[in-house]
Amino acid sequence: MHPLRLSSFTLTSALGAGLAPTLVALRARHSGLARRPWETVDLDTCIGAVDQLDDFAVRDDLQAFDCRNNRLAQLGLEQDDFSSAVRGAIQRYGATRLGVFLGTSTSGILSSELAYRRRDPATGALPSDHDYQHTHNSFSLADFVRHYYGLLGPAHVVSTACSSSAKAFGSAQRMISCGLIDAAIVGGVDSLCLTTLYGFNSLQLVSTQPCRPFDTHRDGISMGEGAGFALVERATLALAGDIVLSGIGESSDAHHMSSPHPEGLGARLAMESALRMAGLQAPDIDYINLHGTATPSNDAAEDQGVSALFGTNTPCSSTKGHTGHTLGAAGGMEAIICALALRHDFAPAGVGTRELDPRLTSRYLLSNLDQPMHHVLSNSFGFGGSNCSLILSKVAA
Repeated sequence: MHPLRLSSFTLTSALGAGLAPTLVALRARHSGLARRPWETVDLDTCIGAVDQLDDFAVRDDLQAFDCRNNRLAQLGLEQDDFSSAVRGAIQRYGATRLGVFLGTSTSGILSSELAYRRRDPATGALPSDHDYQHTHNSFSLADFVRHYYGLLGPAHVVSTACSSSAKAFGSAQRMISCGLIDAAIVGGVDSLCLTTLYGFNSLQLVSTQPCRPFDTHRDGISMGEGAGFALVERATLALAGDIVLSGIGESSDAHHMSSPHPEGLGARLAMESALRMAGLQAPDIDYINLHGTATPSNDAAEDQGVSALFGTNTPCSSTKGHTGHTLGAAGGMEAIICALALRHDFAPAGVGTRELDPRLTSRYLLSNLDQPMHHVLSNSFGFGGSNCSLILSKVAA
């Protein structure tokens, strides 16, 4: 593949808004998960909520898009001078030559949940001020970002559960390689809503404690929300120290609607494909950001796939103990965490995990590892066996 340079990137989650608080939290092994009241939720669980959203408002000219998900998107876009980088790309290429490819699973579904409370008691009709197209609709996210910057290039939203925003990088890479665009905004946004909290709870997948990936006592996920964005361009002008997307692997094992293949076959196919595209071998990978949801079956399946391909020496961890599982935003957010790992030469340890499951053989980090980083891999595996692995690399001096 033609590598893509991450010209700028930013991340907002329960750890804070922007890269600086995220890096501090990762190094301090701080978790943003907490047992806290939110909306009308009556569940014994911990969530990773972004504090600023309750008082945050979208730009006046974009009020039609106002919902929790798009508020979170705008909050994310306004961090780390990301918008200046985007506007610079618009000046270089033109508004028609920038694509927008994002992932989400919930989009603005909370807006429909709130509207449902106000439905007409006689007819059941939703209130007239509920704008499904600009809020709940999955494409609302990409449409909002396009309008935010005045972009006129191609745009779409990937919604393949937890692999959504990882696969968005693949969309950008293909479009740029075909010459249809010169740059793209990629990543994902997902926000808390009642449907996912109660839905995952009905599947008996939600833990009452902050999630504990790869722990022998792990018992489920913790829900989170977040926004991760990257501006990607051709890597022909990349300089020493720049971060590039060097490999993408996608697979679909379709083993089960909500459970992974027990031997991690789909996961392994995605990782192998990413290595092949990057021209790398398994020993070249310095760190793996695991999908690591903290459910018994998902962690066990991923461990089998990772151990079969990488053995038991490659450092790995899940950062969902820091942020919670942000569903459709997880792939993009964790790719940006991997970019931070490359930039600062450290592998973040998992937080919340205390007693490693002895049945799992991957080298799961319980303390941060400072060492030179050249290539890292990030896994995102969604419902229905939709899998995506990304390899990010640091340009050598």
